Amino acid sequence: MGTTIGRIFDLTVQKFPNKEAIYDVRKNQRLSYSEWNVQVNKLANALMKEGVTKGDRVSTFLFNTEELATAFLACTKIGAVFNPINFRLTAEEVAFILHDAAPKVVLFEKALEPTVTSIKDRFTRALFWQIDGEYPEYAASYHEKVSGASSELAELPVDENDLYAIMYTSGTTGRPKGVLHSHREIVEQSLIVIGATKLDSSDAGLVTAPMFHCAELHCAFLPRLHVGASNVILHQFDPKKVLSLIEEEKITKFFAAPTMWNMLLQEDLQQFDISSLKTGLYGAAPMAPSLVHACHERLGLTLVQAYGMTEMGPAITFLGEQDQLRKAGSAGQACLNHEIRIVRPNENGPSDPNDVMPPGETGEILVKGPCMMSGYFQREEATEKALYKGWYHSGDIGYLDEEGYLWVKDRVDDMIISGGENIYPREVEDVLHAHKGVLDAAVVGQPDDRWGETVTAFVVKKDHAVTEEDLDGWCKSSDQIANYKRPRKYIFCEALPRNASGKIQKFVLRKQLEDLFITNRGAL
Repeated sequence: MGTTIGRIFDLTVQKFPNKEAIYDVRKNQRLSYSEWNVQVNKLANALMKEGVTKGDRVSTFLFNTEELATAFLACTKIGAVFNPINFRLTAEEVAFILHDAAPKVVLFEKALEPTVTSIKDRFTRALFWQIDGEYPEYAASYHEKVSGASSELAELPVDENDLYAIMYTSGTTGRPKGVLHSHREIVEQSLIVIGATKLDSSDAGLVTAPMFHCAELHCAFLPRLHVGASNVILHQFDPKKVLSLIEEEKITKFFAAPTMWNMLLQEDLQQFDISSLKTGLYGAAPMAPSLVHACHERLGLTLVQAYGMTEMGPAITFLGEQDQLRKAGSAGQACLNHEIRIVRPNENGPSDPNDVMPPGETGEILVKGPCMMSGYFQREEATEKALYKGWYHSGDIGYLDEEGYLWVKDRVDDMIISGGENIYPREVEDVLHAHKGVLDAAVVGQPDDRWGETVTAFVVKKDHAVTEEDLDGWCKSSDQIANYKRPRKYIFCEALPRNASGKIQKFVLRKQLEDLFITNRGAL
């Protein structure tokens, strides 16, 4: 049978029955591990009463809540397939996922009811349960369903190789794909993270990144459950609330995307006692070296970076505390039991895993390890391409240095080719982030008749006095990028479009450039 995620939770309940497991801040609800197990078993029985059997999908369309966490574990106990959906998606994007996954039950909350109401008629076979507030006529009350169910749950035949979840990709380039993960793959991921972040039962973790995303769920929340640590669940990220919870709940560790760490640094840190915080895990997007230094200096904590992708569970590398400054900008070394290769990109199909580039040479990042996905849901051709010859083809570009540290340059799709030269946006973005007047920056290619593409920078100002001339002078004076790589155009904006995992949606920026070009051409 092997160890499943549900079995992990049962063992933690046996070992720490009276220890506080979760604190849902929004509801002001605290549950011990044994109390929480009662709720998990009740939901599991309620789902089965509605006809949910092994292999059936259960979708959640929720912010960070106790109910999402409970659904996650209830599904793992009965062999149902967990399908958490991004709460930031539009109605049509949610409809796409519901059509693809075809869940039997959909859990949602009052704040997201308008989205669900607008599409619910398309899904007459799905049962909708609302977790809070007055529920609409088409939905049942989650808590009424759970309260009437038994807290005793018979042991069910769930195997470590059974499908555990369909996690949809973040869609930075278009339609998401459903990534299939088994229990065993994610148990392996949890064990790797526990070792890399030195977790134990004395830790108190804060859930502030979205729980529907595998970075929070698999690299932060599940590992804490695995060791019996406590968890504080914050409904949505708010920098001031995060800092106050660190002080009030004596938080020791939590995960956040670089943009979230940057937002914390903008607050008046002297107002809060954050001395309990020992380790900050970051990932989902690169962190500029200047931000790494600022976190060390102003937050006084140890940083651990995880780099990866949904298809790999997600982490494939870690950059440990001892290397954060020495190797600032690197993604770190391969996780335990993982292998990384840099291979020559193939424009006509999947890259050959045996066409390996030497250290320092840039190519496509390929990875193999025990957490690799089973495949894409109902996407055979995409699965064959992504897992060609047994290696996951990431589509990311990077290189390994002489010490085996991975340096991620960019996405293959984001690379800019100007005058025949390859330009990786991240190296330009790192230079812009180092300017004291820049809060955030993203670089994309703009079509150009002469050069093929030119570099355009979207910039969010920290200092409103910053001008295009200031930034151009900064880039010209930098010894980090050649002159041909510097932006030829700057567009100042209030915020950059990011998905829920913190990755910049560059296809949105490219569309804005295209619209701007059409508008300007029409004005001539």
